[in-house]
Amino acid sequence: MLIIEIDGITHDTESLAVKDKRREEELTDAGFRVIRFTDDDVLKNMNGVVAEIEKVIDNIRAATPLIPRPRGTKEEK
Repeated sequence: MLIIEIDGITHDTESLAVKDKRREEELTDAGFRVIRFTDDDVLKNMNGVVAEIEKVIDNIRAATPLIPRPRGTKEEK
C-alpha cells in the first residue's frame, strides 16, 4: 500500500517535522510505503512528481510476489 503525502510550508517547523516523522514511522511499521512531496514540487514539477510516483509503484510491484488465484476464478481487469 502506498501513501502519498503533500507537505505545505507549515511542515517546515521542527515540531511538525517531528510529528510527521513519527507518523511516517508508524505507517511504515504497519506495512505502508510513504512518499512525500512539497506543495512546491506539485505546483512546479508535476511531471517529476508523477514520474517518481510511477517509479515507486513499479518498485512495489517488482518486490511483491504474485499470489496465485484459486483454481476456477477469473482474473479481474
